Amino acid sequence: MTTTAASALFLLAAVSVIVGVADGLGSGSTIAVVSATGAVCGILAGKTPQSVSCVVGGAVVPLAPNISFESIAGGRNSLCGLVSGGVYLVCWESDFRWRRIYDGPAPLTGLSVGDDQVCAVENATGTLRCWRGGEEFRQVDPLRLASVTSGRQFSCGILANDSRVACWGTRSVAARLQADFANISMSTLVAGDSHLCGLDLSGSLICKGNNASGQLNSPSAQTPFEFSSLALEANRSCAARRNGTVVCWGERGRSSGDPTNGTQFETIVSGLDLTCGLSRVNLSSILCWGSNFSSSVVVISAGKIVPGPCSTQASCGSCEVFPDSENLCSGSGRICRRQSSRAMRRQRSGTSSKHTDRAEEFTLAELAAATNNFSPDYKIGAGSFGTVYRGKLEDGREVAIKRGETTGTKMKKFQEKEYAFQSELSFLSRLHHKHLVGLVGFCEEKDERLLVYEYMKNGALYDHLHGKASFNGDQNGQISLLNSWKMRIKIVLDAARGIEYLHSYAVPPIIHRDIKSSNILLDANWTARVSDFGLSLMGPESDGEHLSMKAAGTVGYMDPEYYGLHHLTTKSDVYGLGVVLLEVLTGRRAIFKEEGDGGPISVVDFAVPRIVAGELTAVLDPRVKLPELNESEAVELVAYTAMHCVNLEGKDRPTMGDVVANLERALTLCEDSHGSISSATISLASD
Repeated sequence: MTTTAASALFLLAAVSVIVGVADGLGSGSTIAVVSATGAVCGILAGKTPQSVSCVVGGAVVPLAPNISFESIAGGRNSLCGLVSGGVYLVCWESDFRWRRIYDGPAPLTGLSVGDDQVCAVENATGTLRCWRGGEEFRQVDPLRLASVTSGRQFSCGILANDSRVACWGTRSVAARLQADFANISMSTLVAGDSHLCGLDLSGSLICKGNNASGQLNSPSAQTPFEFSSLALEANRSCAARRNGTVVCWGERGRSSGDPTNGTQFETIVSGLDLTCGLSRVNLSSILCWGSNFSSSVVVISAGKIVPGPCSTQASCGSCEVFPDSENLCSGSGRICRRQSSRAMRRQRSGTSSKHTDRAEEFTLAELAAATNNFSPDYKIGAGSFGTVYRGKLEDGREVAIKRGETTGTKMKKFQEKEYAFQSELSFLSRLHHKHLVGLVGFCEEKDERLLVYEYMKNGALYDHLHGKASFNGDQNGQISLLNSWKMRIKIVLDAARGIEYLHSYAVPPIIHRDIKSSNILLDANWTARVSDFGLSLMGPESDGEHLSMKAAGTVGYMDPEYYGLHHLTTKSDVYGLGVVLLEVLTGRRAIFKEEGDGGPISVVDFAVPRIVAGELTAVLDPRVKLPELNESEAVELVAYTAMHCVNLEGKDRPTMGDVVANLERALTLCEDSHGSISSATISLASD
């Protein structure tokens, strides 16, 4: 970035906002400009975590903390970032020291930063939250917003109930802008120094406010929803078309049109006299242009910048999936390029849902049609709060639909169902990883609560191990691949990676509380995914801390320390996975009845003493051929790992990261033997 370019940056005039579905116009920005420092910043793609990096004066500056971010926005002196999931909000000052200014518990969305103020909305309620900027921002009358955007000493938002515009701040321009938009319902809105532009519900571009430099004189020839991104300087406005090209207008007396000579961009943002766009060609360079200097290319890293929010939606509907989006999102989500017709229809009608940024909202009639009116023939299982059905949506997508129990009217049962529904919807709406079940959408009608997931063609691990999908063939007549030790190890490794993501990369950590083989599902490619978040909780940030919680979960999988002392930690999930590992090794249920007259016994009590005694082969599932030389070491490593996972005290159990490392090594050993394994070589870092 040139010195001239840096000096021209002294006020961010526009930020992107999140409205409706995650791919919509004005969606969360993954690049930002900081005025006082002249920094151009972006969220790095294809990395875990997806951290933020900036360029200042030509030098690349990686920013701490090294965690994943979903959106960033720059202001006059500061840059702010919303951590993936929305439960943390951090800001960096001009010296790039960071400070957490929001720490949950409600997830946030729609981050915006103006002259000094920082605003966002609570994802679940639409409640406006503002920090800094004076009393006029921190004590705004309670508003329910679909989105928020900020300019110089004012902010505006789109009301959730009727899509009208509300503005507030320390300048009289706020009242004038609210009056200008008084009778217009908007789907997107972006603020400049003293003006606003956005799309109304029909997709037409509308600009209001100060027009001293012609910054409101948008192109007259435009089609509905032609523009995919807006960026407003003080005296000029720019818009990126869906084909990526840019058009600008304003700066009276200067030429407008396309200042980039046909360069294509995924998204654009602005400062007072500067606009920057992420190149569509390589996603690794940002081109900046402004009135006081010629265009300049900024390269933030050797890699790429995320071109849009990574969504957990199982499908983009009628939108197109961004090419290579799974790799860009580090295997934890996908990027949808265009807004779906369903979401657009709902925006036009003024409907606002507290979860529409991450999931589709369905009607009960739509889901009843998908399941032949919830026919028993479509039933495929049960979850934490209801029955699961196989379904086929009108657009042809195969899904699994979990319906809350509808029998009985006792308040306690309804409250339990409501808690499980809200818990699972809240977590899966913000979590995205290839080894977690994908949420498609939800339905809330009167007392009905339904969740819609990607359909896992090969069912649950439990069914393959214990009989519903028979060992020699599943319900579709296909041969089960669980007849090899390599495949079994691969599946539990997939599950461990999903749990590791919850413990180590979700902020704050998430404790699943119900890890068991029936909650490990297998997709069409036999990739395992952890499901059922109805009992999940946000855990303590420190491994040395615990939550004091009444025990909940499934008998046979519950951590004895949690069950007996009500001490819940991430190690409780480690115990549950340890039981699953023993199930996979032995082929026996978590609780089973011994042959003869023996009573019920746990697989832990059955297997662990024999593993300790060196009698592993005596407990292995006889339906799988005894492991050969190149597999025996791997199976032994899994057995020792399982044994340590089910230690009575959490401090003696490995972390989920240790478990993943051991299972990765075991999978490698299945193909290439490197000598004997003993318990001494296992990764067992403990508290």
